[in-house]
Amino acid sequence: MSESSTASVVGGSGFTGGELLRLLDGHPNVEVVQATSRSYGNKTIGSVHPNLRGTDLRFSDPDDLQSVDVLFACTPHGVSMKHIDAFRDAAGVVVDLSADFRLDTEAEYDEWYDGHDRPELLAESEYALPELNRENLPGAKLIASGGCNATAAILGLKPLFDADILAGGEQIVVDVKVGSSEGGAGGGEASSHPERSGVVRPYAPTGHRHEAEIEAFLGTQVSFSAHAVDMTRGASATCHVYPEDPVSTADLWKAYRGSYAEEPFVRIVAGGSGVYRYPEPKAVAGSNHAEVGFELDSRNGRIVVFSAIDNMMKGSAGQAVHAANIALGLDETAGLEFTGMHPVGAP
Repeated sequence: MSESSTASVVGGSGFTGGELLRLLDGHPNVEVVQATSRSYGNKTIGSVHPNLRGTDLRFSDPDDLQSVDVLFACTPHGVSMKHIDAFRDAAGVVVDLSADFRLDTEAEYDEWYDGHDRPELLAESEYALPELNRENLPGAKLIASGGCNATAAILGLKPLFDADILAGGEQIVVDVKVGSSEGGAGGGEASSHPERSGVVRPYAPTGHRHEAEIEAFLGTQVSFSAHAVDMTRGASATCHVYPEDPVSTADLWKAYRGSYAEEPFVRIVAGGSGVYRYPEPKAVAGSNHAEVGFELDSRNGRIVVFSAIDNMMKGSAGQAVHAANIALGLDETAGLEFTGMHPVGAP
């Protein structure tokens, strides 16, 4: 196990970059030596991310990358694939937080995005979500952090496939409600507070790009819709599943415990007592934890699956650090132990 690793954060002035800098600032085995920004060159980290005031690091030019053990790329879609050679020259491990290396084939990028500049690297990239791909992460050199909506849906549905309750041909409807930070620091008018406040706004009823990611990693077709809601952090997925064979509540508990009993960042929350009886983004705000749960609708032969994450953490920066820990041979929970707070305001 490596005792200490160096890191850089490319695109460190955005929301995701700020989360990475926050996590790595408290990481016992990683030292951030560079954070880049084209807009805030030579500005202090704290001038952009006020929670990080007091840190000595300043933003530098992304064209002048330092040599590090791991580079986190927090760039918009399409940027990493253009600069991947420079990133790999600078770092032994590259973790990309955009969508550039999440899917497996050039054909998928032609269908869901605008094609791909470096399709020969897609087979080499490893999906960052450890609960899905842990065995392939040790020693990985190119890692793609998952999309937040896809992460929430995959974590909720995965146990049903692990336990053979679902085979892949069933009808699955996924509805995700997500906070404004998903749009990034430059999210525009739709993410501004006056337009976001008080809404439950469908913004991708069909054709959301994360649908491709869910289908690729679960091996099944899903019907996906997304809503923008009045919260800053969080993604909440409600999945409606219609299995071919009858299933009991005991079967569901066995499936979810079988998948997640040993997972350090997944909590099963399924109809217990108290106010928060099912997965809730507010309960995991600021943490790398995911909550998953279910309810059986025996009258209609339906399983309702719930999952909740902080989209900035488990859906982005936290997942990236978790995967990097495994790739570097570190304790996989290092720097990610924060369990969230209660009570809190709007996450």
